[in-house]
Amino acid sequence: MKITAIRHCKAEGQESNASLTAEGEQQARELAAFLEGQQFDCVISSPFKRAVDTIKPFAELNEISIKIDERLAERILSSEDDPNWRTNLERTYKEEHLKFPGGESTFEAKERISSFINELQRKSYQSVLIVTHGNLLSLMINLYQPSFGFKEWELLSNPDVYLIDVSLKDVSKL
Repeated sequence: MKITAIRHCKAEGQESNASLTAEGEQQARELAAFLEGQQFDCVISSPFKRAVDTIKPFAELNEISIKIDERLAERILSSEDDPNWRTNLERTYKEEHLKFPGGESTFEAKERISSFINELQRKSYQSVLIVTHGNLLSLMINLYQPSFGFKEWELLSNPDVYLIDVSLKDVSKL
């Protein structure tokens, strides 16, 4: 099975209902053109507005529906305001069970994304398109490319597109 995994386009914020910026909307249209001609067994998005809006132009162009899966939602580091969030996030890449108040550990987030991928495999999909968020995407890539960590997360952009060949355990940036 191959997963085309996309980090959403540029958004106005981190809230679940944050819209794409004008630049993000243009990126979404360009993404639709980039993906043109590719066939997917299904298209699945995080429930966050910015993720759905990222893939909407492609879905409309190809007259396909977007499935929503909560397991693609962004990982919450902490429910508390944390001025040291970046340092704490880096720690979670090394200490996978480290968990902050109201947050999800790296281990838990990887379990969540693994259950999602396992379900896709049980459905015998060959090619799936998903839209998610930077931190969760980095953890998904890490499942197949263990060297992909905090530094690589820092280098992700909006949007970013990766092809993950689950059976070959191979990841490539598109």
